[in-house]
Amino acid sequence: MAHSFESLVIRHTHRLPSPKGSAGDGAVAARQFDAALTSVGFKLSAELLQRLSGLSEAAVVHTARRTLRTVSEMVGDHVRHNSYFIDFPANVPDTEEFWMRCVAEALGDEESRENVLTQLGRGVLNLLSLPAYGRYQHTYEEMLAAQDELIASAGDRITVLHLGRDLDDELTDLYLALAGSTTPLGEDDLRDLKTLAERCALGPQPEAIPVRENRAVVNEARLGVGADLLLDTVTDVLRLACALSGGDVTLKEPTRFRTLPRPLRRGLLAGLDAVVAANPAKLADVHAHREPFKRLGERLHPHEYPRWPHAAEVFAVARGEKEARTFESRLEELLDESDILGAVRLLKSAPGKLFRALDLLLRIAAGQEERDAVVAAAVEVAPHVSGRVVLSVREHLHNRARESDEPRIFVNRRGRAWVTPDFRPPVPAADRDRLIAALDAETRRRLPAPGRLLLDPDVLDVALPLSGRATAAGLGVLPRGSVSAVDGEQLRFFVYWKQTEDRTDYDLSALLLHTDYSTDSWLSYTSLKAVGGEHSGDVTEAPDGASEFINLSLDRVRSTFIVPQVNIYAGEGFEEVEESFFGFMLRDGEQKGRPFEPRTVRMKSELRGTGRVALPLVFRRGDDGRWRAKWLHVYLKGVSAANRVEENQLSVSKVVRALVEREQLTVWYLVGLMSGDTTAVDLWDGGDPVPDEPVTYIGLERPEGLHPDSRIITLENLRDLIPS
Repeated sequence: MAHSFESLVIRHTHRLPSPKGSAGDGAVAARQFDAALTSVGFKLSAELLQRLSGLSEAAVVHTARRTLRTVSEMVGDHVRHNSYFIDFPANVPDTEEFWMRCVAEALGDEESRENVLTQLGRGVLNLLSLPAYGRYQHTYEEMLAAQDELIASAGDRITVLHLGRDLDDELTDLYLALAGSTTPLGEDDLRDLKTLAERCALGPQPEAIPVRENRAVVNEARLGVGADLLLDTVTDVLRLACALSGGDVTLKEPTRFRTLPRPLRRGLLAGLDAVVAANPAKLADVHAHREPFKRLGERLHPHEYPRWPHAAEVFAVARGEKEARTFESRLEELLDESDILGAVRLLKSAPGKLFRALDLLLRIAAGQEERDAVVAAAVEVAPHVSGRVVLSVREHLHNRARESDEPRIFVNRRGRAWVTPDFRPPVPAADRDRLIAALDAETRRRLPAPGRLLLDPDVLDVALPLSGRATAAGLGVLPRGSVSAVDGEQLRFFVYWKQTEDRTDYDLSALLLHTDYSTDSWLSYTSLKAVGGEHSGDVTEAPDGASEFINLSLDRVRSTFIVPQVNIYAGEGFEEVEESFFGFMLRDGEQKGRPFEPRTVRMKSELRGTGRVALPLVFRRGDDGRWRAKWLHVYLKGVSAANRVEENQLSVSKVVRALVEREQLTVWYLVGLMSGDTTAVDLWDGGDPVPDEPVTYIGLERPEGLHPDSRIITLENLRDLIPS
């Protein structure tokens, strides 16, 4: 268990909790550990190397084994990445040539000859019936022997592991950071919070837990140890019940409530009773989730507990036996009567709802007087709106300045994306600009004085993580909408999957688009070679895991966009397989090496969406000839089987266009508000020594040598930039 907690800290912070062990001379073992880390693209900080060198050799070896296992998994090197073509990317055949070779081999095989001849006589041939197609024809060891050694390059990725505090302190800090996050967490982070909450429920707690899903996870742990619950709405209790039943605390997916032990039932009913007793108007919240409340009531048996009569009222409202008028019904009535001023007065009592309705109110307002009232109300309640909502509305208004013929894109919490035409009339420019100025001022007011700002230039185009669900779990992954430079001559994508039960066939493909988003060409199992690229070959089942690769020489690609995608051709979905992940590598032109080389991996992200087509990111060549990546993290619905790049090119290009053309708020936006006219701002690209004084450092990774009193913001805690 200690190792799993240590691994959790390393994954989230890139810090190794202070190693334990007897003192000794571990310098040689520590240097060997550092060299082993280099092979997977990591290294020890000078401080951590020194700490390990003062321990016994046995302690260093023990720490090294655990840490290497963790970082290998972080980068995707914990599995064996074979390739169908043994010497990929060399000697990849033309598609038709390869298929004919498979047919010839099948005809030469006594067991398959008759079946293949019958199919050929009918004019249709199933490639999967060919013995040589879709299954590795060599072992992993044979593939390694056929590949050249990787030539080390200064451009290889190096991720530094820093020395952390004691494990207990690191876990407490991580728990406080996740529980107190001002933005929703992704599913993996939410699971990690659950693990941490079970350990930290009786220890220090964050000053506030603003995200309701986080509160449900923490409440589950607090209920288990008899601590007071954090409840202020009936929906908080419903989320807690979902957590206790292993369900969805976001309430987006239905939960099958379990039969709960009597102590837990009493805890939930007492919580409901206290919330309603304190504010009977909270009963109106039941309507938003009537069906789940009805099902929960069947499990809690409130009639057995007459001492909590207010809890029984909750279920009476859910069953329609008691009236509780909702906020939404009152608002809808006012809007139906075109009473904009009345609607504004009502919405001022719910600042978050007012902000989410601003676009609608400004569009349907009858004249300037009503629009002035909307803007004035927004300015008045802005201090009471969460920072995440303020920034989301600010980003929305910025994009509303675009032409109305641009498509609208919607992405739900599971990453499913779809595009529709935008028929909304524009928001009046003057009112939009007044709101933008007010939101900028409100955000500036909330930001802390940074002191001296030290900035990694590469972080400035990273999109603000307004929701953890807009970022997949993994290594080097940026939030949706972020832009990052692609510096390398060889770009290589990879996908790995391992099926759980059913035969599962994932197909890695790349769609190449012109400047106007029309199709140029593609690489896939039906097009093994295209201008500038090679496909590693189709693998059609993965009982022991399987990998596919696409290699591109960027100086030979003539398209404007490269869109890697993972299509589910058959079998289990991304959330059903035992494991699945995507990533990309960058290599210099002379570098060889295996199809998968961990030190060249720039990004590895988990594939965990509900669609059948995954679009992790898009690569775009700018007017200056340089390539940049824009991060998508979206899934298309696709079809139940046989998804192919040829069939989905139109829907993919629409989604890519909508996301590429949309502009996100970035770190640069917040830095501009934070710095003002008085803050010293320095760009630091790693060449000069870091300052001796405390700084606020914002970058992709933490540099060595920062003053211990510095505030450090990296990808791992970028959410901390979002003001509460």
